[in-house]
Amino acid sequence: MASPLLIRNRNYRLLFTAGALTNLGDGFILLALPWLATLMTRDPVAIAAVAAAGRLPWLFFALPAGVIADMTDRRKLIARADLLRAMIVMAILMLAVSAPTPGAIWALAGLAFILGSAEVIRDNAAQTILPDIVAGSDLETANGQLWTAEQLTGQFIGPPLAGLLIAAGIAVPFGLDVVALVLAAGFVWLIKLSPRAPLRQSFGKALLEGIAFMRSDRLLLRLAIVLGIANFLATATITVQILFAQDVLALSATEYGLVLSIAALGAVTGSLIAPRLTRLIGVQPCLYLSIAGWAAGYAVIGLSNSGIVMASALFVVMTAAMVWNVITVSWRQRRIPSDLLGRVNSIYRCFGWGSMPLGALTGGVLVALLEGDLGRDLALRAPFLMSAICCIILLIYAAFWLRLD
Repeated sequence: MASPLLIRNRNYRLLFTAGALTNLGDGFILLALPWLATLMTRDPVAIAAVAAAGRLPWLFFALPAGVIADMTDRRKLIARADLLRAMIVMAILMLAVSAPTPGAIWALAGLAFILGSAEVIRDNAAQTILPDIVAGSDLETANGQLWTAEQLTGQFIGPPLAGLLIAAGIAVPFGLDVVALVLAAGFVWLIKLSPRAPLRQSFGKALLEGIAFMRSDRLLLRLAIVLGIANFLATATITVQILFAQDVLALSATEYGLVLSIAALGAVTGSLIAPRLTRLIGVQPCLYLSIAGWAAGYAVIGLSNSGIVMASALFVVMTAAMVWNVITVSWRQRRIPSDLLGRVNSIYRCFGWGSMPLGALTGGVLVALLEGDLGRDLALRAPFLMSAICCIILLIYAAFWLRLD
């Protein structure tokens, strides 16, 4: 992972390390939180509600989070958000070790919502601060390395390790996440940046200024809408993915963690090749390849009967997703003025991520509606096949109306 950028840029090195730690903890939560939910209930709608609760803050709080990021010290904002997340995860740990009650699943959903709210503030500020830390010419490299670290720790190492830790006790991965978040906050606090001139505007006026910029940039708006649809489909599949792995493929927690690790290898691959691939074939072909990869991967999962096949398809999906992320985030960080980046970025992510709770609920409800007529096996396949068809439609749309080069 060592590179000239990591060696020569102290602030970036601190941000990179903090991100790796928080993403390792997120990797624990990625498996442990839905697994805890399945220990409380087998109801797909209730499990989907927990997943939706964690993503719902992107719909409610993304816009104010952007204004806050532009009006405050982003470094302190990130550190404080990580400490808040540590406190929330500690509360989830206490719930995990408590005696089960009929309403425990809804308490878990409530804590997932609060955790997601802190994550909205943290993630928006972390993405917004990057242009203040690295030069514009280093953005693809920095974003590629950050996404690589995120996938290595959050997908490749975290989930399978969580699967092993669950065998020792469901509370163990939550406890390690608390430690990772506290350490990450400390690293971010050590970052030194020149103070930015504070916004001398009211909250409402600052928000309206960001909205006006987003409305004036039709291409940026279209890209946000496409991302919103893609994330809706991704969350619809992710929500039922653990039930698909358990009930259709009969995977254990450790085996499912390994499936997620293979998917993470795809994400790492995508993060590493994206800068070079962009230079070789251009941004536009990379965009098309990303969407086509999603369609193919979802179709294969929907038709699979093997954990190996599922893992291979997720490898393709995640490779495509990381290529999309690196090229579009770097493009956006260059396109949006620095003093507006927090606000416009949050509006963009409100479109792109606000659809995720709706996708989570749709995945669970779709399975519940189809299960009676089609049986659980086919019902659990339906969200993947639906997503494949929709991605083909997205690819056609991108060919006509989404030109980034």
